[in-house]
Amino acid sequence: MRAGARSVMTGLSRRDVLRSCALAALAAPLASCREGYDDSPDPLSALAESARADTKAARTITGSGAEIAATVAKVRAEHARALQQEVARANRPATKPQRSKPVTDLSSLGARLRTAADRALELVPTAPPYRAALLGSVAAGCASAQALDDALGAVSKPTFDPPKPSGKLAEAALGTLQQALAAEHAALWIYDLVTAFLSAAFDDAIESATDEHRHRRDAAIMVLTDSGVTPVLAEPAYQPPKPVTDEVSAMAAVVSAEADAATTWRGVLARTNDASLRAYAAEALRASAVRATHWRAEAGVSPAAVALPGTPA
Repeated sequence: MRAGARSVMTGLSRRDVLRSCALAALAAPLASCREGYDDSPDPLSALAESARADTKAARTITGSGAEIAATVAKVRAEHARALQQEVARANRPATKPQRSKPVTDLSSLGARLRTAADRALELVPTAPPYRAALLGSVAAGCASAQALDDALGAVSKPTFDPPKPSGKLAEAALGTLQQALAAEHAALWIYDLVTAFLSAAFDDAIESATDEHRHRRDAAIMVLTDSGVTPVLAEPAYQPPKPVTDEVSAMAAVVSAEADAATTWRGVLARTNDASLRAYAAEALRASAVRATHWRAEAGVSPAAVALPGTPA
């Protein structure tokens, strides 16, 4: 056997030996890099493909709904870009996209938006924190787009089931929850302020929003208190981005308050692994995105829908 081994070695050139040694040296670090690598199909690849399909479908709508459809197309194109960027970063195998119903009008386009939001939210509970935040923004963006016009169908109303963390929350999660609570305090103050500048036609919208933000404030206080943390108190007053002097500036202040709330609740998604708190944060993010769309539309702001609500600039 020793002679056989010797004969094999003598059959190799010095260049062959050096090449073999070099490849062997490279093989070890490459193999070690794959340790712990998740090679399961990436569900975000299917969401990205669906977003591309929705973009293409929305662009086929003509007539009276063309302008709304064009805005939806821009929203879904941004979703496709953001999702594909994350898919490329993770570098996992693709998932086969689910088939979607054909789009013939705004109603069928709205159905696609609802489906896209639901599929994104289904992944939120178990996704890594960064992905959970991205998925929450995608779902909120779909809801924001759907809120553009009644022809797209009714947006699902948030349930806001009280969050019940299954264990001790991390310090980072509690910190972002404090920020969300501060944003809720501010939103309630802003809604109280704008009542002096908006007509009675907006009373129902203001009352509904106030009830919603009060619910979210109380939920945040409950979770923080149960975690042994003293909840941040409301300030005596808050400074809007611009002075509120009329109806237009009042609507701008409300849009800003909802955007701030969306940003902080997205922050909660990015800092907690607790499924219950994630579900609540995703609902809060989506609800603020929808309200912001309604207020932007009322104020004549274009575009009224934001593709990825809560995403830091």
